[in-house]
Amino acid sequence: MESRSIFKNLSPLDHRYYQSNKEIFEKLALYISEEAGVAYCARAEIALLKTHIELQEGNDRALLAALDGLEEQIDPEEVYLEEEKTQHNIRALVNVMNRKVPDRLKPYVHMGATSVDILDTANSMKMRDATREVLLPLLIDLEEHLIRLAEDNAAVPQVGRTHGQHAVPVTLGYAFAEYVSRLGQSIKEIDKLSLDQRGKLAGAVGGYNATSMMTGDPFKMEEIYLAHLGLKPSEYSTQMVEPEYLLRLFLEINTAFGIIANLADDLRHLQRSEIDEVREYFSSTQVGSSTMPQKRNPWNCEHVKSLWKAFAPRIMSFYMDQISEHQRDLSNSASARFQADYMAGFAAAVARMNKILKGMTVNEEQLMKNLREQGDMVLAEPTYILIAMGGVNEGHEIVRRATMKCRETGKKLYEVLREDEPEVWEVIKTQMKKITGMDGDEFYAKPELYRGKTVEKTLGLVERYRTVCEEMKKTLGRG
Repeated sequence: MESRSIFKNLSPLDHRYYQSNKEIFEKLALYISEEAGVAYCARAEIALLKTHIELQEGNDRALLAALDGLEEQIDPEEVYLEEEKTQHNIRALVNVMNRKVPDRLKPYVHMGATSVDILDTANSMKMRDATREVLLPLLIDLEEHLIRLAEDNAAVPQVGRTHGQHAVPVTLGYAFAEYVSRLGQSIKEIDKLSLDQRGKLAGAVGGYNATSMMTGDPFKMEEIYLAHLGLKPSEYSTQMVEPEYLLRLFLEINTAFGIIANLADDLRHLQRSEIDEVREYFSSTQVGSSTMPQKRNPWNCEHVKSLWKAFAPRIMSFYMDQISEHQRDLSNSASARFQADYMAGFAAAVARMNKILKGMTVNEEQLMKNLREQGDMVLAEPTYILIAMGGVNEGHEIVRRATMKCRETGKKLYEVLREDEPEVWEVIKTQMKKITGMDGDEFYAKPELYRGKTVEKTLGLVERYRTVCEEMKKTLGRG
């Protein structure tokens, strides 16, 4: 094939993102490139030949041996040149294969199959293998980075936020534990769905018409064929494998994509100048702005969010590919080719997030400063609960009025309550001692003490998903 500069390629995946993800994209190319597509179709055709040898030739060893190395003999360029004549991709592959097998096997090449038996079966293998060999390892690495950050910061105080406003204290580890859980659940689902991709050998309309001419049990023949490829038969097929097996996998990958984009957004905001609680790695030669030398933009997190914006909407095309009229048409022939782009875009986003988390630093001093910025106002919730637990009605309203005065005067919450509501303050102190064992002065001086079970919850999730990762790595042969 013609050699050309990658910078002449039209898709940024093939020049800009290839440059920053060479190892990952080269690995993906083993499964979802055009060359890989030809190889997987050849693998499916070879599995069909093996099935015919078993059923028609008594598992003749010489014929089986003749198939050794056949896949490597199939040159994608030769298939493409043949397709220029046939104007049909699978017939082109069949013609090329016919030139490379012994005469005794030539009648069996593609016999009993329709094109989509080969194409859909090959695509199921491609997506299964790309997911298990590239995407899941990347996702597990990301999950392990999150586990490390959650564990290392399990007890590091952070002010909780809702609607961008300070809420009640949590810990930074607990904030990371959210993503440990959300992404961990999604990874488990992707793993399960990747193993439930299906194939078929049911013929032109899915009714086993052709294979019924060859064997009394075409269902068994289909099982033998697919067993060579590590697949199970689809439950029902027209000419096509039902699209929902692959669609569900893509939907879960898109769910993981959204989780990662949400994480990128959270980390991006925590790097705002006025928050400054975490930081992406910034090298000594890196430039943040072409005109403002002091800038250290959170551009990697923004990059992940931008990839999500570019690729997440493509899931709509996969939804639309559910519909194929008259049992099967070619209205997905172009759109389905972009499945590979989607996988590559997702892999690039996961790889970038791995890079972010690997180099992320935590500013504990700023975390504490932000938590204490409003003094003890973040303790309004436990204050009204202590009042209510002491049997006083309207605890919420009493504290709300007190917080309003705090904002007007700059006084601390406990000061306003002690001065304006001395009887209520005595109730608070009594309940404080009873429930927490602390006196009021200690509690209100250290708002970080009001953190509920965030540390325990974090460490529990860390332990659970560390086990999940270890088990999954063993399953994937990485343990």
